[in-house]
Amino acid sequence: MDEQAASEAAETVELEDLKDDSGSISGEEKHKLDAILDIPVTISMEVGRSHISIRNLLQLNQGSVVELDRVAGEALDVLVNGTLIAHGEVVVVNDKFGIRLTDVISQVERIKKLK
Repeated sequence: MDEQAASEAAETVELEDLKDDSGSISGEEKHKLDAILDIPVTISMEVGRSHISIRNLLQLNQGSVVELDRVAGEALDVLVNGTLIAHGEVVVVNDKFGIRLTDVISQVERIKKLK
């Protein structure tokens, strides 16, 4: 997708500052939470996937098109350390791409997937 098409497909948004809700937990819970808050995680957005043979993989070059398993306009997957946590749509924030979460997977569902 060229830069002009990308800017037409994405919309610019203003985001609100996140609020600190830490006042709703006890001191002991806050201390336990503080122990894990600085652990780094990898967050990634997945547009789609495709399965191809190694033969076709080796034939890819600049300008090649790989068909994905998603329909245009379908929500992107938001993954944290490879685990699906939400779905979202691409936005532009201060001339950079971002993602607006449209559907967050419940904690119960995320825990079920870990088992």
